[in-house]
Amino acid sequence: MAIITEEEEEPKILNPPKNKPKDSDFTKSESTMKNPKPQSQNPFLFWLYTTLIVSLATIIFISLSVFSSQNDPRSWFLSLPPALRQHYSDGRTIKVQVNPNESPIEVFVAESGSIHTENVVIVHGLGLSSFAFKEMIQSLGSKGIHGVAIDLPGNGFSDKSMVVVGGDREIGFVARVKEVYGLIQEKGVFWAFDQMIETGDLPYEEIIKLQNSKRRSFKAIELGSEETARVLGQVIDTLGLAPVHLVLHDSALGLASNWVSENYAIVRSITLVDASISPALPLWVLNVPGIREVLLGFSFGFETLVSFRCSKEMTLSQIDAHRILLKGRNGREAVVASLKKLNHSFDIAQWGNSDGISGIPMQVIWSREGSKEWSDEGQRVAKALPKAKFVTHSGTRWPQESKSGELADYISDFVSLLPRSTRRVTEEPIPEKVQKVLEEAKAGGDHDHNHGHGHDHNHGHGHAHAGYTDAYGLGEEWTT
Repeated sequence: MAIITEEEEEPKILNPPKNKPKDSDFTKSESTMKNPKPQSQNPFLFWLYTTLIVSLATIIFISLSVFSSQNDPRSWFLSLPPALRQHYSDGRTIKVQVNPNESPIEVFVAESGSIHTENVVIVHGLGLSSFAFKEMIQSLGSKGIHGVAIDLPGNGFSDKSMVVVGGDREIGFVARVKEVYGLIQEKGVFWAFDQMIETGDLPYEEIIKLQNSKRRSFKAIELGSEETARVLGQVIDTLGLAPVHLVLHDSALGLASNWVSENYAIVRSITLVDASISPALPLWVLNVPGIREVLLGFSFGFETLVSFRCSKEMTLSQIDAHRILLKGRNGREAVVASLKKLNHSFDIAQWGNSDGISGIPMQVIWSREGSKEWSDEGQRVAKALPKAKFVTHSGTRWPQESKSGELADYISDFVSLLPRSTRRVTEEPIPEKVQKVLEEAKAGGDHDHNHGHGHDHNHGHGHAHAGYTDAYGLGEEWTT
């Protein structure tokens, strides 16, 4: 009987290699592993890339410097229209301290008329400036009233930003590029590379520390009711204006309300000109990218906005002047920041009937050419201030330029009905050296009077101070 045995089949290779490696390939691989070929690094490429990066940073910095020259105060001023340059030349600047821990800033003031008459201080709303009231203060000056218009910080020719040194504030790409370029200028191009060679790591902490310690950034001035109170108080004290007749236009009501409440004793009267908590100009649109560039970059855009919301009587040159002042030197940033600090819950009735303020004579000048909503707002203000005199003008919500004479007449007539202001003059003590000179001169005059025989009596009295120069350097002919 035959025995049948079954042989195992060898496994089939499904995917045989296409190219079977040769023995020579293994030999080459082994020889390569035993004797690896060194890779040559070309140092020329490193220096080439470094030079290109530094050159590119230099070009960017120079381009940005030229681009930002419009923010330079001198360049900006020279680019202004003649009317704005003339307005600045006719005014003056005053140093004020807005916050105790910050550097003083400059506030621009325009005035007209004699300071020895009634002083009318005009405070504008956000987005405006003293330039809008230049014709109005001139009209007041011609009527025998000293008119003063203030540029609140962040507006007009007053400072709109302050320099912040040090700190870890967030900055933009442009400022970051300038910082890097300044660090390269100070430490050298290869400073960080040398530090990396010595320590084995980039000196990130030292770089950040140097950047933060020498960082100079511009911070937009944020103006609220407390800051406005400090500014008004210092300007009035510096110019010696107290007591004052206060004129508040537009959103200046909310900004100046704190100062009035704290200083009602030196406020002779208050005139509200189309005053409201929110400004007539919709400043919120200046915070929208794209729209703000069109409105502030082109005259027709800003003219359309002003004509629609503020005034239809203003000329194109007047509107364009406001656009330029609002755009230049970070004005937009300052106004938008101040808009956020407005107290929209301000109650005019509660404020007007509070102790101290209720006894101040008030006048409300309101537009009769505005919308129905604005006329209703005027009636609401009149009911909130029942003791106030209510009159209307023929302009719109920004009447200060087209109806400057009409407004000046209302203010002048209102002020003239009140008793004349009396100013308290504080006599400064005479310096000790000056007092000694005066006493010696008086003693010498008495000696000549008692022992000067042969001299006319009246003549001796008439020249009691003869023989010495006036203590204040005016000369003896000015002495009485």
